This record gives sequence, structure tokens and C-alpha cells, in this order.
Amino acid sequence: MELSDLHIFRTVVREGGITRAAERLHRVQSNVTTRIRQFEQDLGVDLFVRSGKRLSLSPAGHILLTYADEMLGLADRARAAVQGDTPQGLMRLGSMESTAAVRLPGALAEYGRRFPAVKIELRTGNTEQLATALLASEIDAAYVAEPIAGGPFEKLPVYEEELAIVTARDMDLTGPAGSASHTMLAFEHGCPHRRRLENWFAGRDEIPERIIEMSSYHAILGCVSVGMGIALLPRCVLSALPYADAIRIHDLPPGQDRAQTMLIWRKDVRSANVEALASLYRSEETSQQ
Repeated sequence: MELSDLHIFRTVVREGGITRAAERLHRVQSNVTTRIRQFEQDLGVDLFVRSGKRLSLSPAGHILLTYADEMLGLADRARAAVQGDTPQGLMRLGSMESTAAVRLPGALAEYGRRFPAVKIELRTGNTEQLATALLASEIDAAYVAEPIAGGPFEKLPVYEEELAIVTARDMDLTGPAGSASHTMLAFEHGCPHRRRLENWFAGRDEIPERIIEMSSYHAILGCVSVGMGIALLPRCVLSALPYADAIRIHDLPPGQDRAQTMLIWRKDVRSANVEALASLYRSEETSQQ
């Protein structure tokens, strides 16, 4: 049983099918399909139940997935243990979209300047998705927002974000609690900013008429600008995107208007690459004291 077979198998499961797995693995679909078929023949069992083009895990596939997570995680820990103290090789980072768009370009450029032997691979997702990927050893470290679900993570505060509610320019939110209902524009479940906006509605004794899930801040702000709904975003994103003349920014109450972005990684995995990344933020904090 090859680790590469386990990696391809797990990627197909995580991505929900051959097409997205092939994109993630930078392979053609036919290659991924062939590798899965060969892996099943080698094991003598079907790992997936096939219904047309749809795949779902078979009972044997569910069992193997648990072992795949353990074996690939152990391989990552072994790789980190033997790489020594010199940052090198591949570092797989996860990040929330807002952090990736606004905060990381400068930080990763500086990291690349200091540690040119490291190749960085970046994927985006919400806090829950990234924590799950970290536990499954699919990434080495992640930029996430508090609150963070319990887990065996080291945590380092790296950015403090100021949050605000945004609406179309002619929308007023200053009326009494319960006086209006709105459509909420947000990312999928697991986004901490979505949870904060839901709490804001609850504090006004309101329930959103609808929740429209979107996949990018550009899409959210575009819909906000034409009055489709309201959103809660980091102010750093607002300064980097268009629609400034078509939106209105509303301050949140003190205590609700700040969010801490953390860099997290697994406690049981030692990585010179991740330690070097953390050292950039620690040295920056020291220089500002």
C-alpha cells in the first residue's frame, strides 16, 4: 500500500469527487480514476459505491479513511522530524479568505525572502474547515479567527481585525430592535463572521428573512451595494475592494467590533517551516514593544 494511493483516495473523499480531487492534486481526471481503480483491485474491495458519476464511500472505504488519516499524519510527523531545524521543502498553509487577500501578501513575501528554500502552498476556507484539515494533516498551519474549536493546537495571535456591518448606502439600521428584517449575506456555516452577524440579529430580537450563502467577499459586497442584504466584514477587506461609493459602514458595539486572527498548528507536529513563520510574528511583536 503506497502513501500516494492513500493520499489520492483521501483527496477524492475530502473533495467530494474525482473532478475536484483532480484539480486539487494537479492531475487529469482519468489519472485519478485509474489510480482509484487500481487501488481497489490491489485491496480486493470497492472503496466507493458508484451511482452514475456520483461516488459515496462504501463500508470498506469508511474503515480505510480512518487508517489513511492516521498513516498520512504519521508520515507528515516523520517528515517534519527528519527535516531538522532548517526551513525547507513544502509548507501547506490554510487561511480565511480575508486574511489571504489582505494580510498575507506582505507576510509571505517577507517569509519567502528570508527562507527561499521553502515552497508555500495556500488554500482558503473557514475556521472549522481549516481546523479539520489541520487535524487530518492536510495542511501544516492555518490562519483562523476566534473562537476556535478545542483541539491539540498551538495558537499564536497575529492580527486584530476591526469588524463592521455593511449595507447599501440608503439603508438605516438605527431603528428600534425588532423594527426591521433583513436578508443576511454570508459565507457558509463555520465562518466566525457569520456567527457574529447572527448574534447581532439575536441581540436586536430579529431573525433574518433569508440567509444567502456566498463564496467571496467580492460577491458579498456587490450584492450589498445593490441592496440585496447586509453583511459583517473586517474593515481591512473594505479598504481593498470596490463599491465604496455604494455602501454604508455601520459600527458595531464595543466588545463586538474586534476579532483576533490566530496562527495555529498541531502540538504534536514539529515543523521548522512553521516555527520560522511563527518567529516572524514573534519578532515583529518584540520590535513593537
